[in-house]
Amino acid sequence: MQLYNDISNSIFDVLYAPFGYGFPAFDLLVWPIVMGVVALVVFKYVSNQSAIARVKKQIAMHLLEIRLFSHDLVQVLKSTAMIIGKNTLYVGHNLLPMVVMLPPMGALMVQLVTHYGYSPSKVGSVELLNLKLDPASAQLAHDASLKLPAGVSLDAPVVRTADGQVYWRVRADQPGDHVFQIEVGDKTYEKGWAVGGDARKIPVKRLRSAEALLYPGEPAIPRDSPVESIELEPHTRRLAYFPDGETGILLWSFGVSILAALALKPVFGVTF
Repeated sequence: MQLYNDISNSIFDVLYAPFGYGFPAFDLLVWPIVMGVVALVVFKYVSNQSAIARVKKQIAMHLLEIRLFSHDLVQVLKSTAMIIGKNTLYVGHNLLPMVVMLPPMGALMVQLVTHYGYSPSKVGSVELLNLKLDPASAQLAHDASLKLPAGVSLDAPVVRTADGQVYWRVRADQPGDHVFQIEVGDKTYEKGWAVGGDARKIPVKRLRSAEALLYPGEPAIPRDSPVESIELEPHTRRLAYFPDGETGILLWSFGVSILAALALKPVFGVTF
């Protein structure tokens, strides 16, 4: 999991924001189109194109049979069964290219969200830093401690819950990329907090579960750790001409890649 994020970060931290984070239009337009082109190339060379074309013709033929012999119930049922079978075969022919495309395309979309989905907190803002422990280690919450970086202060006493969660209310006194240090047992965990300044890649969550693949801005928490997550409230970056937020950017990039693939399909000679 962390290896996947490390590889993804090493690639996209170099490729993204060639004109700076203040100009997201380039990445939000170019990379979804590139994703659509990559999908076409993968389909052309990984899938069985002739088999896909053949199955599509067979499905069309059985649909025509239903229309021509609509008065014959036996023939309609037979053609319907054949369509179901051929559709299953059609889906099977598309599984391999989809599996091949998933890692790079997933990384591309997730990285777009990571780079352009969030904005830094404002100076003077007060937010909750939440540490969540797994149920088996809930007792460690009583001794969990927080070391504050310069430019950040504690705004209220710490709150600990019986189910293993700890809340610190922290105040952003100065701008900067601050780093909290949280001690749990004999281990220390770091959590970043971006405050003020220009648009940039913003750390949001540190997670132990597979969901960490969706938040590559910070290292995943080791699987053998008693800590499940360390989070701060994310702030959605408002994008002037594009859908914003996690869902908006994901839907935008996926939709544009689909449109690009459909538009360029004849150029690449791909059937799907």
